[in-house]
Amino acid sequence: MFAAESKTVPAPVSKTLHPEPACSWKQIMDPIEPFLETVGKQLAKQVSSFEPHVIPYADYALNGQGKHLRPALVALTANALGDAGEEHVRVAVIIEMVHLATLVHDDVMDEAEMRRGRLTMAANWGNEIAVLFGDCLFAQALKLAASFPTPEVCRAVAAATNTVCAGEILQTQHRRDFQFTQERYFEVLEMKTAELFALSSELSACLSGSPLELRQTLRQFGLAFGTAYQLYDDCVDLFGSEAAAGKSLGTDLAKGKLTLPVLLAWERADAADRNRLRELVEQGENGAMNRLSGLLRKYETLNSSREMIREFLNKARQMIRGLPSSDGLAGLLGLMEYLARQTDALGNGPENGL
Repeated sequence: MFAAESKTVPAPVSKTLHPEPACSWKQIMDPIEPFLETVGKQLAKQVSSFEPHVIPYADYALNGQGKHLRPALVALTANALGDAGEEHVRVAVIIEMVHLATLVHDDVMDEAEMRRGRLTMAANWGNEIAVLFGDCLFAQALKLAASFPTPEVCRAVAAATNTVCAGEILQTQHRRDFQFTQERYFEVLEMKTAELFALSSELSACLSGSPLELRQTLRQFGLAFGTAYQLYDDCVDLFGSEAAAGKSLGTDLAKGKLTLPVLLAWERADAADRNRLRELVEQGENGAMNRLSGLLRKYETLNSSREMIREFLNKARQMIRGLPSSDGLAGLLGLMEYLARQTDALGNGPENGL
């Protein structure tokens, strides 16, 4: 679909042995550091595209110190198929802006005070400014997407943004709803988080001139990896530490969001513990987090959640097993290995976060 725009030649798909995955975050990111630096500079340049009175908010949002995980997926996918070009950078900037917009809105809904080790926009300037600026970020991302010579990128970004917002609505509709099933929960994860991971891999493959079948396979990879990542993030909210995560934790419980560990505890609990669990989720009283932790430990929900994360990571690995050996493939495998190690560390001591 985008072959005419790309300056790269797609690599043939072959059944070669996988390279050894990178072992550390630095090893994963080093080969794509120039790409991520360019993305960071392009994000900073976007600040001047906003109205003068909005620039302070744009500067705060777009110059934050995130891991740029979605741009990393764009780069690693491109490198697994050939080379990343200017179009890949632009798509990475667009997807990161959409992601940042969702974070701004999430922090408003969750009443979170910390994000990436600093105050959230809502904590700094209030909910009204944060909501409106999040809207500005969405609009700017779509404006940039419309700058491609064909409409496919803009359509894909708009559709993904719609899906992400619909996922957030679905989750909000089921707060404190113990009829919320695991199936519905994973649907929410796929919509609100995994969709942007899928978009990153799929659009990167499109810009590399890959055939439709391979693009669809990489989309499935992104959905599986993104679901594993959000499931891990949900576990961090209950089993992690704020110092390591760099953000407010316990917000899911405070807002009545039923994540997998809570759903597992509900399924396994006796009648008395179900009543306690319902009270903790519905009332959000002082000390609720400590009491909930006891129930989660009693019903061994962390181990079961770890197993589910591993299942999604294994599915993601299967999706890319046919890609040719390359630094990009090693990086994609490394991301999954890194998330698996972070998952194993949950509840066993400080983890660096992802």
